[in-house]
Amino acid sequence: MVFSSIVFLFAFLPPVLAVYYLAPARLRNLVLLAASLIFYAWGEPVYIGLMIYSILWNYVMGLDIARQREKGRQGRGSLTLGILVNLLILGFFKYYGFLAENLYHWFALQLPDLSFSLPIGLSFYTFQSISYLADVYRGKARRQTNLISFGLYISMFPQLVAGPIVQYADVDAQLQQRNMSWNKFGIGVRYFVAGLSKKVLLANNLGMMYQELTGLSSLSVLSAWLGVLAYTLQIYFDFSGYSDMAIGLGKMLGFDFRPNFNYPYCAKSITDFWRRWHISLSSWFREYVYIPLGGNRVTTGRHIFNLLVVWFCTGLWHGASWNFVVWGLYYGILLIFEKYVLKGKIEKLPLLGHLYTLFLVMVGWVFFFRPNLSAAGQYLAVMFGQGAAGAVDTAGLYYLTTGLVLFLLAVLFSTPLPFGLLRKLEENEWWDGLILAGYLALFLLAVAYLIRDTYNPFLYFRF
Repeated sequence: MVFSSIVFLFAFLPPVLAVYYLAPARLRNLVLLAASLIFYAWGEPVYIGLMIYSILWNYVMGLDIARQREKGRQGRGSLTLGILVNLLILGFFKYYGFLAENLYHWFALQLPDLSFSLPIGLSFYTFQSISYLADVYRGKARRQTNLISFGLYISMFPQLVAGPIVQYADVDAQLQQRNMSWNKFGIGVRYFVAGLSKKVLLANNLGMMYQELTGLSSLSVLSAWLGVLAYTLQIYFDFSGYSDMAIGLGKMLGFDFRPNFNYPYCAKSITDFWRRWHISLSSWFREYVYIPLGGNRVTTGRHIFNLLVVWFCTGLWHGASWNFVVWGLYYGILLIFEKYVLKGKIEKLPLLGHLYTLFLVMVGWVFFFRPNLSAAGQYLAVMFGQGAAGAVDTAGLYYLTTGLVLFLLAVLFSTPLPFGLLRKLEENEWWDGLILAGYLALFLLAVAYLIRDTYNPFLYFRF
């Protein structure tokens, strides 16, 4: 079940909200936990046991770490064991096939042929579990003695499938008591409708164009670049739209989650881009990998090593293939280049920095959407004229002209301009009725689209 589905919008969410608000305050965490487990079981019933095991394991290990700390011990052994089990579960389900394939290819070693799907949200809730254990160990958060509250932290349906990754220290107090008001609920609804519109009206249409362009039997340079542009915009509106829906749902339930995107395509450097894109993932790796490795308070050689480790892990987190490893290291190398060669100079030239960043990001997405490194290399070659069906073809011109309005709207809404204008209008009560009508129209339009069309993928579902 995804947020952008008729089942979620009309069969799941309304009764959950009704029961949640009618329930006494002391039972609301239980209501949300039950709803979250139902939400998970709806899409992944075979792995609901794994989810419950993860909750119980990390709950017990958190208590053990805190108990040892109270006795004056470090608790490092319990922390290591707790994290190791989490990583083993993630590694088995996400990377077993990748490991088996490479062991056979390079060493002719054959592991048992096991076939299973990746549990939905495993990468996200594993990182949240590690966050909890690390925060308790470091004294940044208190241990959670209430199993219901802890289970809710791990499984909360608004951010279970695709984040944002919530660090335990950020939500600890909210699990006990949260600020709930009709004003906050209304803000949450607006966030949700905006995210739904981005996902359904922009990302889905861009996705169909991307599928058609990359499915052509031959590509011109123009068609190849249009395909990358469509994917570049699709993945942003797809993922940021889902994140906005998650933040909106959180507010409807009284929770405040940190923003996960901050107009990344307005960045003036790759460093700036990663301050704006999937912020919760970047923050997680900085907090729990980069800083423990020594961060930048080390020698130049060690700092470069730390960055490469972090970006190797970032790439591998996204998927079990060499494409994602190369994609991660690609960004690691670019960040090292900016740190030690450009030294912030590119950001002093805003237009050049913006074009440089967009170019490199679009090139990087090729590794993301092609099935393997060979296919990525071939596509990149076509983008730069090698093996292309000419510079321009009729198919490229057709998609450029028919998709021009969609591209322009997508580019516009990837900037702060429309939302800045909306905030200005919201300051004047005279516009309230019109703004409300606008949100209602967007919601109805998105629902009509969902009823009419079957194309409704979610790109980060597989991560």
